[in-house]
Amino acid sequence: MAKPRTIDIHTHILTLETASLLSNAGAKVTITPDDAELSTLDVNGVVYKAFPTGGYDIPRRLKDMDAAGIDVHLLSATPQTYLYNLDPEVSATLAAIQNDQMAKHVAAHPDRFMAIATLPLAQPARAADELKRVMTKHGFKGAMFASNVKGTNLDDPMFEPLWAEASKLGAFMFVHPNNIAGADRLKSYYLANLIGNPLDTTIAAASLFFGGVMDRYPKLKVMLAHGGGFTPYQAPRWEHGWKVRAEAKVHIKTQPKNIAGRFLYDTILHSDKTLEAMIGLVGIDKVMLGSDYPYDMAMLDCVRHVRGLRISDEDKAAILYGNFERFLAGMPK
Repeated sequence: MAKPRTIDIHTHILTLETASLLSNAGAKVTITPDDAELSTLDVNGVVYKAFPTGGYDIPRRLKDMDAAGIDVHLLSATPQTYLYNLDPEVSATLAAIQNDQMAKHVAAHPDRFMAIATLPLAQPARAADELKRVMTKHGFKGAMFASNVKGTNLDDPMFEPLWAEASKLGAFMFVHPNNIAGADRLKSYYLANLIGNPLDTTIAAASLFFGGVMDRYPKLKVMLAHGGGFTPYQAPRWEHGWKVRAEAKVHIKTQPKNIAGRFLYDTILHSDKTLEAMIGLVGIDKVMLGSDYPYDMAMLDCVRHVRGLRISDEDKAAILYGNFERFLAGMPK
C-alpha cells in the first residue's frame, strides 16, 4: 500500500519563463532577483517587492517542500497575474499561457505537483471553456479565481456559464481575494492584506450563498482562502439575518442551516486555537492543508502545525491528505 502523501492545496507559481511568455503576449511581467531569497515582481507597473525565490525557482520550491514535509503542491497562478482588466483576447491568452506552463511543471514532476487553472474571469463563457480545456486536456483539478471581477460579485448572472460548467466537471473552485473592498481605508499597517483579504473572501462567500449559486449547484465545491475569511464565524449571523430581513430571502426561499458547512477551507489561520475552533464550526471534512506558498503571509510550517493540533490522528490525516484525496476520488471520470 502506497504511503499517504501530504497535499498542500494553496500554493502559487510564476516562473521566469512564464513571465517572459506573458510579456511577449501583451502584459509586462518581470521578476528581478534582489538577493538569494527575494525578488521584485513587476506586473504592468504594479510592483511587489517581496516575491520569494521559491515562487519562480522550481528546485528551490522542491527543497522547501521537502523541508516542510509536503509531498505535493497544488499549483495555481499568482494573484498578481489574473489581469482581468486587459483586452478580452489578451486576457484569455494570458490565462492559457499560465495554465499550459503549469501543465508543463506537472508533467515534469507528476509525483510532486498537481494544478488548478487561472481563468479569464471577466469573460465567464470563455472562462468556462478554459476550465473545460485544462481539466480534460491536462488533468487539472479545477481553478483559482478572484473574489470579484472589477468590483462585480460572483453571484452576478454573467457568471452562470462558469458555475454550470464547474458543477458539471466536478471542479475544485478556489476563491482567492483580490481587488479588495474598502481599499481606500486599508492603506496603513498592511491592512489591505491583514483585513482586506479575509474581508473580500467573506463577501464572495456571502454573495455565492445569498445569490443562490450554491443552491442552484448543490454539487459545486468552493474552497475559501485563508480559513474562509470571516465566514465560519459570522455564518450564524447570516442565518439569523435570513429570518428577519426580506433582502436575504430574494434568492434563498427556505431557512438556511449551517451555511459555513457549504464551503471548504484551508488551514491558513496562524493559530492552533483558531484552526481548532474553525474545525469545530465547519466540520473536519471541510478542511484541507494549505500554506499560501511562497508569500510572506504563508504558513510554511503548515504540516507541523496540523500535526500539533489537539485533534485525533484520524482528523489530522483527513486534513493533511484524506479530504483532498476523497475529492479527487469523487471527480467525474
